[in-house]
Amino acid sequence: MHDRTRLEPIIPSSPPQKRAGVSLIGSYVLAIGLALLFIAPIAFMFVASLKPDELVLSQAGSWQGFIPVPASLQNYQDVFDRVNFSQFFLNSILITSMVVLAGLLINSLAGYALARLRWRGRATILLVVLALMIIPFEAIAVPLFFQITLLGWRNTYLAQILPFIANSFSIYLFYTFFVGLPKELEEAARIDGASTIRTYFEIIVPISKPVFATVAILTFLTQWGSFLWPLMVTIDESVRPLPVAIAAFQTLPPIQWGDLMSFGVMMVAPMLLVFLLFQKWFVAGVASTGTKG
Repeated sequence: MHDRTRLEPIIPSSPPQKRAGVSLIGSYVLAIGLALLFIAPIAFMFVASLKPDELVLSQAGSWQGFIPVPASLQNYQDVFDRVNFSQFFLNSILITSMVVLAGLLINSLAGYALARLRWRGRATILLVVLALMIIPFEAIAVPLFFQITLLGWRNTYLAQILPFIANSFSIYLFYTFFVGLPKELEEAARIDGASTIRTYFEIIVPISKPVFATVAILTFLTQWGSFLWPLMVTIDESVRPLPVAIAAFQTLPPIQWGDLMSFGVMMVAPMLLVFLLFQKWFVAGVASTGTKG
């Protein structure tokens, strides 16, 4: 009998290295495209802040809007001439700094107590913290406004600082990070006679820089851009932060788009600076809180 088995041609498969290279190139292209998409509005705002007002409007829909020609700092000078920008900036710095620093202390202590200490009602408090994370601020803004009014705190720095120091999301981030730390560190400290507070500040805090940086950046970004609550509780410019100030500046005649872009650049710059300074710890903190717990 004749062997009727038909031999199929062997098609060589692509080498794994080639497929990996194509995948890597595709990932880079996608990442660069997304980066340009997010950077474009910031780049346009920065370039427009250097141009005369008439060019900002005429070049808004073309590629020429991203070319800083002609360039001038006159728009920045106009902002300082038209409004008290320095006061608004100092207000935002004071309010945001106090919320961040006090929040790091209070929320980290609360997270450490929930993660490491054993006390009655701990599980219930943890459930309350998790439940508070899903309640939007808009749902409690009006009751909180009435409380602030009854206390006589309207149009003060305290009204913009105190309600935001304790934050359920920050507590949860600290909790998930502290749960993943090895207990041997604290046990060794206790053997040496260290108290719980001393163990926290001398052992836990130095090795928890990533989560502290993460919480600091997230709190800073949230508080720096807060608009609704400052709009509700501030009356005059003496305690008004930048988000409310730029909204009022937008309605100040005459409307100068170059001045608005300059105002926006000076408002966004501190946020970018803080992120760039702490991005290494921020990335490490996000990675650790996502894998521990």
